[in-house]
Amino acid sequence: MGGVQGAGGMRRRDFIATGVMAGAFALAPGFLREALAAPATPGPGPYGPLQPPNEAGLMLPEGFTGRRLVRGNRLVEGTLYPWHIASDGQATFRTRDGGFILVSNSESPAVTGGGASAIRFSPDGRIERAYRILAGTNINCAGGPTPWGTWLSGEEHPLGMIWEADPAGVLPAVPRPAMGNFCHEAAAVDPERGQVYMTEDEPDGGFYRFTPDDYPSLASGLLEVAVVATDGRVTWREVPDPNVVTRLQPTRRQVPEMTKFNGGEGIWHDNGVIYFTTKGDKRVWAYDAAAERLEVLYDHRQTPDAALDAVDNITVAASGDIFVCEDGGNMEIGLITPDREVSAFCRLVGDEHEGSELCGVIFDPSQTRMYFSSQRAYPWIPGTPVADGAVYEVTGPFRIPEGGVPERYVFGPPAGERTTLGDWLVGDLLGLVRGLLVELTERIGLDDLLSGGLPLTLGLERPATVDLVLRTPDLRTVSRGDGTHDRPVPVTLARARHDLGRGRHALRLGLPGDAVRALTARTGLDAVLTVVAHASDGRRRVTAHRLRLGA
Repeated sequence: MGGVQGAGGMRRRDFIATGVMAGAFALAPGFLREALAAPATPGPGPYGPLQPPNEAGLMLPEGFTGRRLVRGNRLVEGTLYPWHIASDGQATFRTRDGGFILVSNSESPAVTGGGASAIRFSPDGRIERAYRILAGTNINCAGGPTPWGTWLSGEEHPLGMIWEADPAGVLPAVPRPAMGNFCHEAAAVDPERGQVYMTEDEPDGGFYRFTPDDYPSLASGLLEVAVVATDGRVTWREVPDPNVVTRLQPTRRQVPEMTKFNGGEGIWHDNGVIYFTTKGDKRVWAYDAAAERLEVLYDHRQTPDAALDAVDNITVAASGDIFVCEDGGNMEIGLITPDREVSAFCRLVGDEHEGSELCGVIFDPSQTRMYFSSQRAYPWIPGTPVADGAVYEVTGPFRIPEGGVPERYVFGPPAGERTTLGDWLVGDLLGLVRGLLVELTERIGLDDLLSGGLPLTLGLERPATVDLVLRTPDLRTVSRGDGTHDRPVPVTLARARHDLGRGRHALRLGLPGDAVRALTARTGLDAVLTVVAHASDGRRRVTAHRLRLGA
């Protein structure tokens, strides 16, 4: 184990902080026992102590400056674009002209924004423009950048999806239902193995792996969930019903032996290691993808004096330093160095951040600028989840390896600016799924629905059993009880199953009486139609389509 390398050239045994996993890991031998003899060490960190707060309420080490970049419900500086509320997960992408784009999610319902926005910067760091890259989606929490220049935005509700968006705003955002319907938090691409890892924000959530059929296309593939042995070794089990259309069980309950993680949050890939956090037990984990082994990097219960007393989004700098946002705590971004020293890099103070959380920590391509958000900053009504939120920018002498920032730490150009993707990938980014074609109208009037149901045409390249499920997030919500926005609880309006041969098929999805009553009682509903085709040879294809019903 001592010879296996992780981020910044660290030995894997050095990743482990202190403590053991509860339950199954209590008797783990070897590397976890060794960790107890070499606990993580609280300290001042590589940048020194925090200085008094500046005019923006930022406490930073000496030599660093910070500012509020944009506030929700306000125009982005120099533009006519109003920034979304409740900013959460973020990433940056280098543009062809040497500038960069910051993308940011909105952890709010679609009716108050949702989706994701972007700010484009010139090469000298000035704001050029701001715009929407994803709309009509709900509770977009975190996500992750891809090496081919797209942003994976995760919906954090029980049947949420990953949406793939173009940071440049040129290509349309498309759903990726093959990656599963669950309470999506963050996603990280492992380009070495052509796989995507994902976290689930549930007290008993899973740690997922998606293997595309044709990387980098995310249109189809295998969704698996981790099963962790007592020695930290990980095996992966297929999720039988990723879209919850046949078994009608959440993905995290379809594999009984699945290892449960308490509130999965941020995730980041670096040099073959997948780092992720769990907020329920305040841990940072490290998964070695080659060795298929999982370790606890940091456990706050075993280091109660460490500055990092809550966890959320995470990123790894080119220096090997791991930056972790706090969900709660004292509104800090913590830092874990390659020497396992835990410190506070910055703190945000002020009454306007009462009850908020820090999230979306990310660096620009030069790694001289850091961005993060205070999700529930500037509450409209004290004690309620309705708040503007804000994004901050920190500049200063961040540690950069000799020779500059390695290319693996830089994402971009964005997909909309690339000319080498090839026609097949451009088609994929337009939402096409090989072997399964769905044609339908995205806005269906009430009279048409009542007269014959939802009309659609399916095209199949081979015989298949096809499941159709029509769901809406507009009828029910549930409070998380944590000060964030209520989460939609998708309601099934209609479902059907057909055994179909190769070719084109004209179908109608009839709506039962309760669905008709729901539609007639409202001026319109947003809905998602999921189509899953199971071929006789075991191949599975799935598409999802956003609709407006009864408007």
